[in-house]
Amino acid sequence: MVEAQGVHKLFGELHVLKGVDLTVQPGEVCVLLGPSGSGKSTLIRCINELEQISAGRLRVAGELMGLREGARGVLHRLSDQQIAAQRSRIGMVFQRFNLFPHMTALGNVMEAPRQVLRLSKAEAERDAREQLERVGLGDRAEHYPSQLSGGQQQRVAIARALAMRPELMLFDEPTSALDPELVGEVLSVMKSLAADGMTMIVVTHEIGFAREVADQVVFMDDGVIVERGTPAELIDNPQNQRTRDFFAKVL
Repeated sequence: MVEAQGVHKLFGELHVLKGVDLTVQPGEVCVLLGPSGSGKSTLIRCINELEQISAGRLRVAGELMGLREGARGVLHRLSDQQIAAQRSRIGMVFQRFNLFPHMTALGNVMEAPRQVLRLSKAEAERDAREQLERVGLGDRAEHYPSQLSGGQQQRVAIARALAMRPELMLFDEPTSALDPELVGEVLSVMKSLAADGMTMIVVTHEIGFAREVADQVVFMDDGVIVERGTPAELIDNPQNQRTRDFFAKVL
């Protein structure tokens, strides 16, 4: 589903990603762990074309992201419209919920399918109510963001991403802005998505979630992948000293 080959990302002189190789299979849950500033969030922003890579290749479902190979192997940058079409296949949930405050939960979930997928109002509403039920908020459809808790707002954001019928879901520290008692309700929704076979890449500091749900855990530091493996391999028995130091502090 996702293949990164030698991905680099520079912001001016700052070299954030330094030759990242990553493969995520369909239906797999990949959790990215590592200290702040290690490049985890930048990597998934590149996968979703919110950031343009500086070098390397990124493919989602076999399709080269942001580029098209022309005659004699020359690569051409896609237009903004073509990139938007690629991005529509990928759902993304951010640290902050980014809901429209003037729209109800239902309106927030309906908006993108109507504007991007060109669904009718009736079809978009039916799908939106279905996704709100899926995240346990069917009874909050007519509530505005200000009337919802942080955990409920994040679940609306997940429903909004699911309403676009994505092939891949990306989560960028989805619980980091929540009070501790609200974290569990969001992780529960993510666990159910994993159980349904959704391909997911999750940037998180929730080690328990990684241990319970991940098929692959990747530890990043200073823009490179230091170590990868199953939860039992990487969390419980890391081989690299940098990885062992990290888990000694956070566990």
